[in-house]
Amino acid sequence: MTMKTEALTGGFAEPVHQAQGVFKLMMDGMARPGTIQTVGGGGTVPPAPLGIAAGAIALTLCDHDTPVWLSAQLASPLIADWLAFHTGATVTQEKAEARFAFIEAGKALSSFGLFSIGTQEYPDRSATIVIEIANFENGQLLSLSGPGILGTREIRPEGLPDAFLRLWADNRVLFPRGIDVVLAAADRFVCLPRTSKITVREI
Repeated sequence: MTMKTEALTGGFAEPVHQAQGVFKLMMDGMARPGTIQTVGGGGTVPPAPLGIAAGAIALTLCDHDTPVWLSAQLASPLIADWLAFHTGATVTQEKAEARFAFIEAGKALSSFGLFSIGTQEYPDRSATIVIEIANFENGQLLSLSGPGILGTREIRPEGLPDAFLRLWADNRVLFPRGIDVVLAAADRFVCLPRTSKITVREI
């Protein structure tokens, strides 16, 4: 299979139905931060190393009006062509221009502030960053609190970038501005809206 042919495959088998399903999962995930959402396969096979959940989110939310930034391992012509064919989205090299960003597992983070954080008047004009991780079972125990969470909710994401918690704390200070994050592992994802407070929970 040639690169051009690969870019034409691996999208939603039933685009309207599946996009609606993933959108509902995203809305539920943002309303209930820290809950694990499962998109399932459904024929979606994005080009490696883009995972199933991350690919499904891209197919659902990206379009010709949403520039996309890709980290080094994802910034291949194949993935750019796949996004362009299935969503109409273009890839930008400028983080500040991106409405969505996709970061491969294990990639170091320097700052969320390089992405669009919106403005006081239009905080919704900010970026959403999808970060691939290993899984949601074997990582450091984290406690979430804030809107959409009754008391606290725990997650154990394995493979978070080392600087993530520090960068997230800096991001929360910017509210109502700031970026939102989605953690993705295989066909599952967890939403972290900018309002969520994350602390390390000692076992």
